[in-house]
Amino acid sequence: YQRRVHGTVFNRIIEIYMSSSAAPVVVPQKYEKRKKFFHNGRLIYEWEQELESIEMFIEPPPGVKASMIDCKITDSHLSLGIKESPPYINEDFFQLVSADESLWTFEDGVIHITLQKALVGQVWTAALKGQPELDAAQAQQLQQKLMLERFQREHPGFDFSNANFSGNAPNPRDFMGGLDVTKLRSQ
Repeated sequence: YQRRVHGTVFNRIIEIYMSSSAAPVVVPQKYEKRKKFFHNGRLIYEWEQELESIEMFIEPPPGVKASMIDCKITDSHLSLGIKESPPYINEDFFQLVSADESLWTFEDGVIHITLQKALVGQVWTAALKGQPELDAAQAQQLQQKLMLERFQREHPGFDFSNANFSGNAPNPRDFMGGLDVTKLRSQ
């Protein structure tokens, strides 16, 4: 069947994805979003990403209040700790962020850091440099998830929740001429 999507033929979009002879890879609607970073058996932080942002979740020691937290976000670096103490995390981001659009909150005993990607649609395989990166299968799953998120945002009248990919998903940032960031951010 054919359905018109903003002047383009929906079948052509799906055909591009289905052109590989590999078995379909199904990306569940709610795949395991949060990735965990452990050091010496201790959970340091959890992270996840969307098309435009990286979310980090850090559980501070018991008794820590928001007023005690020292969090500095630059375009390339995160420093997080307790005021007047050495930082707990003092690392460069895996990719650049927009520091002016990034923020942190303290809710339900968890520090939640929202980082706006400098390049919307860019797939990060780690939150911080020097940390273990996602393996190839996890990176592909994430790329498929971000590609579906891009499709859903560009074509809100369609339901991509049951979409399947054959083979590798294209890069959501570069596919079909790239993202129209102004259109995505206006939604």
